[in-house]
Amino acid sequence: MNNRYFEVNKDGYNIRAKIYYGDLKNVKQVVLFGHGFGGHMDNKAAEKFAERVISKYKGKAVVTFNLPCHGNDVRKTLTLEDCDTYISLVMEYIQEKYDSPELFVYATSFGGYLFLKYIIEHGNPFKKIALRSPAISIYRSMTDRIMNAGDYEKLQKGKEVLVGFDRKIKIGMKFLDSLRENDITKYEFFDYADDIYIIQGTADEIVSFDVVKKFAEDNVIEFLPVEGAEHRFRDPRHMEEAISTIIKFFEFG
Repeated sequence: MNNRYFEVNKDGYNIRAKIYYGDLKNVKQVVLFGHGFGGHMDNKAAEKFAERVISKYKGKAVVTFNLPCHGNDVRKTLTLEDCDTYISLVMEYIQEKYDSPELFVYATSFGGYLFLKYIIEHGNPFKKIALRSPAISIYRSMTDRIMNAGDYEKLQKGKEVLVGFDRKIKIGMKFLDSLRENDITKYEFFDYADDIYIIQGTADEIVSFDVVKKFAEDNVIEFLPVEGAEHRFRDPRHMEEAISTIIKFFEFG
């Protein structure tokens, strides 16, 4: 498996990205990987998934990219509008660069939320969407499980706070309010349900298992509970189950 970094520069945006591939002259299907809040394009789960796919199937590539303010991205203020733009520009770049390949999505946590929000606002341009530990109720996850005690009080006073995991992301009350206002559970996903698969650990400490399960059931989305798996699926057995399930769902052959 090969990989290389690249940048998408358009409309004043500079998006840092990475592609895993076997043969760039024969890219027929591309999986966009959406990382979680505080993550980055050098995601180990994405790399492990890419190794499995590219070593076994021809014509496949996996693309990761930094969300705004994540990894080595240069933007200073995180907004949902910029996240949406990043997704659109990366998709546009891939379609132009590789002669319109089929697009798939494998996204986790905050990335899962963003791609669900994307298809509500733009329709579904993806052949299949696999979500692991998606932050269905991102506002509640942020306030109840990601932010530290006292962060909300600081935001109310007009201050910014640093939250996240691999990299701390600076957010203000405006961003938090935008998460509350853009509640994807208010929408129905029946039109897209056949093309979505959700995998959720029963021991997730960041995203409520019950919330995700209910979302899947309410929208008739295929749902796989993984017993004992926490948010990041650190146990190799849990990650292997997730990867194998996603590859099967994508129907690579």
